[in-house]
Amino acid sequence: MMRKLLKYLKGYRLYTILTPISIIFEVLFEVYIPFIMAQIIDIGIANKDTSYINQKGLLMILMAFLALFFGALSAYLSSTAGTGFAKNIRQGVFYKIQNFSFSNIDNFSTPSLVTRLTTDVTNTQMAFIMSIRMMVRAPVMFVFAVIMSVRINAELSLIFLFAIPFIAISLAIISSKAYPRFREMLERYDKLNAIVQENLTAIRVVKAFVRGDYEESKFEDVASSVKDTQARAEKIIIWNMPIMQLVIYGCIIAVAWFGGQKIVFGEMQTGQLISFISYITQILMSLMMLSMVFIFMVISRASIKRITEVLEEEPEITNSKTDPAFQVEDGSISFNNVSFAYSGKEDSCVLEDINFSIESGKTLGIIGGTGSSKSSLVQLIPRLYDVTKGELLIAGKDVKDYDLETLRDAVAIVLQNNVLFSGTIRDNLKWGNENATEEEIINACKVAQAHDFIMSFPEGYDTHLGQGGVNVSGGQKQRLSIARSLLKNPKIIILDDSTSAVDTKTENSIKSALKSNLTDTTTIIISQRVSSIQDADMIIILDDGKINEIGIHEELIENNEIYKEIYESQQKGASING
Repeated sequence: MMRKLLKYLKGYRLYTILTPISIIFEVLFEVYIPFIMAQIIDIGIANKDTSYINQKGLLMILMAFLALFFGALSAYLSSTAGTGFAKNIRQGVFYKIQNFSFSNIDNFSTPSLVTRLTTDVTNTQMAFIMSIRMMVRAPVMFVFAVIMSVRINAELSLIFLFAIPFIAISLAIISSKAYPRFREMLERYDKLNAIVQENLTAIRVVKAFVRGDYEESKFEDVASSVKDTQARAEKIIIWNMPIMQLVIYGCIIAVAWFGGQKIVFGEMQTGQLISFISYITQILMSLMMLSMVFIFMVISRASIKRITEVLEEEPEITNSKTDPAFQVEDGSISFNNVSFAYSGKEDSCVLEDINFSIESGKTLGIIGGTGSSKSSLVQLIPRLYDVTKGELLIAGKDVKDYDLETLRDAVAIVLQNNVLFSGTIRDNLKWGNENATEEEIINACKVAQAHDFIMSFPEGYDTHLGQGGVNVSGGQKQRLSIARSLLKNPKIIILDDSTSAVDTKTENSIKSALKSNLTDTTTIIISQRVSSIQDADMIIILDDGKINEIGIHEELIENNEIYKEIYESQQKGASING
């Protein structure tokens, strides 16, 4: 599964190649040290040859320093390769998400995508570093240590062969039981991130309703479930170390026992036995390293799978092969027998058989009860979702025939719950047009009735906004969002309940300014208030995902009970409030 991610090594392949080369040299020098030690004991000490001891001692020190140097070099190279690999994966996942349609994002959920970008990538990074270090170091050490131990005494070398099947069976059992637990643990992390994200987003509501204790209790429950799941997984993994220690100590005892007998019978020298024990330890340590890599790969396997799920997800809305220079000529819109379902299944449509047309430069009002799919309808226009059935035309062309960037650049949407980014007011406004002049920015803000309150700030347009625009009111956010959209000079502007937080006087000023300044722009207004749409050239009443009736204000007051009921209830409410 890791092979699918190897393309993200771009720019760090040299570091990845040099790491195992450095490790091979490190192991070569390390493996040679016990051999020199045996010579010092069996020749230098046995013959009381100080010169020989000094000569071999200096050689052993040199070997140790060279092993240390190449060990440090391999650590640096692997760390650089690992961090670069992780950076490229994060970028790849992030770029992939940017190309997702809303339906793709719905498949994963935001907290899950955050976990995959952070925890899962970190797990994959650690697995990669361990694989290019220990997966090279362990086999190389195993091979060279086996060669040296067989060279010393082939008969004693048979001891560690009995350990290999025992280790292999143990690892197979541990990994088969641990993998599902770690997969479950990552899913619990998704839920934990969801709780944290929800709480931080709604922290003002939590404090306003004094629900801190409830939120703490909810977080504690989820955190406990993460702890319990992780504990169940760790209880399986921890068996790896005692099993490996049992094998290592068992082999060392066996070697000491049989090796001691060989020394007594003159079949082996003391230095050889000490050297042999060092090699047996290296062999078993290499097996332990392999087991650790194996266990960590089990842990990271779940993370790698979750990352590849995102990378292999195909965007449900793909770009047209039409030349990007093919522009949206005007803002005329036609819905022809359009139906839409979030799941893509025609038997669960939230919009059914939608038919209407509006000319460029006209104003369309859409009204309906909660859950009547008003927002779903307008999200089809810039292809945030694709129609399930029927066709949607803009300027006489199917929306699927436009380049996505071209289409979305021609359509501006202002939502009720708008997002402002950290930075200055000017920075946020330039999201609509990064090349906008100062005059264009001011004019857009005047149309959106935002200029006056912006200038009331000491720093004006250079006032810094906190994340999400926390230091401006809801109505001010909406007006800034309208101004930002106007800077796009769109063919179509959609106001999705985007004046709900402003007073009636300000709303009327915005509508009047829009009408006089956007003579060639098609305006779509979604609102719960009849007063917001009553001057529209055409009004659509949506009821349970279907068009109940189309007309103008005067006609609907006379002929449509739903519209009349909404209008009269709001008039009574206005009278009471007055």
